[in-house]
Amino acid sequence: MTVNTGNNRASAPSDIVVEADISAVVSEDLRSIVQRHLNQVPNSVELSAAEQETIRQQIKQLLREKNAVIVAHYYTDPLIQALAEETGGIVSDSLEMARFGNNHPADTLVVAGVKFMGETAKILTPDKQVIMPTLEATCSLDIGCPADDFSAFCDQHPDRTVVVYANTSAEVKARADWVVTSSIAVDVVEHLDACGEKILWAPDKYLGSYVQKQTGADMVLWDGSCIVHEEFKAQGIEQIKQVYQDAAVLVHPESPQSVIELADVVGSTSQLIAAAKQLPQRQMVVATDQGIFYKMQQAVPDKELIIAPTGGNGATCRSCANCPWMGMNGLNNLLSCLENETNRVEVDPAIAARALKSLQRMMSFKAGG
Repeated sequence: MTVNTGNNRASAPSDIVVEADISAVVSEDLRSIVQRHLNQVPNSVELSAAEQETIRQQIKQLLREKNAVIVAHYYTDPLIQALAEETGGIVSDSLEMARFGNNHPADTLVVAGVKFMGETAKILTPDKQVIMPTLEATCSLDIGCPADDFSAFCDQHPDRTVVVYANTSAEVKARADWVVTSSIAVDVVEHLDACGEKILWAPDKYLGSYVQKQTGADMVLWDGSCIVHEEFKAQGIEQIKQVYQDAAVLVHPESPQSVIELADVVGSTSQLIAAAKQLPQRQMVVATDQGIFYKMQQAVPDKELIIAPTGGNGATCRSCANCPWMGMNGLNNLLSCLENETNRVEVDPAIAARALKSLQRMMSFKAGG
């Protein structure tokens, strides 16, 4: 987590290299692929309070019968987050989701999130059954970094240590030396830089740029982005600050640099929740998926949380601060996958074995170590 004081941790070069060869060639095509995925996201089904409660009780019973546990991300529906908490599961960021699933004695992990989270759980716990409410919930960073194109990109830079964000497929993780989450990305790259290593980073160019500025490391970046965080705009932040002049601005580092520069705190989802508790301000403008509000409001019940405006509204907005794929996780399909043990996550054993090495580095990394 970074508290913005106007100074970077390191004196970074002025030019941040976003590679213009393979990454740029595929970026336009990948944006159209992302849009096609978005067009296929189904509308959510509204449930009455009575229907919700009936399904909740059915899920609770099945969790007990099947020795299963819900592992949910902060960006999922608050109904799922509440159910995970009530049944001994977890609501957290992707790093803590991985740790929890790895350490929990349940026979079945019900991963409520997006596909790469289920894959990570399966790689780390191959003997457990891993199921998801839907296998169609993906991520623009994941589909925007195809394994074959990424492997070719790596081949262009054989002298670089390959560091990939957790929001990637198992195949991409298998090609990497390290996997990181936003909560440890700066510390890992700082460690590698101190060891004299040059970095190839993927897939999020904004997070990569932020990490580079914080560490001063020699990095080349894949040209990817998150459709949720890319829609936050500096102008919108400036305008809302005119209304809430004393509010603190909390920003996820997947956001554009112009938005990060306006932040009081930059950090991962868990770090932003911690900052909301620590900061003295009574109002928080939050630039990340608004699914985080469920846990953040629990942490600061006496503070006002304000979602940062995005670059579009209604039909012109690709996310409006809600990941459409996270939104595909609902009570109905959670019940169905648990009842029928469908949507099982499987990873090719050869790929899993290679990806496990980079994931284990993430799991065992300690800042300053």
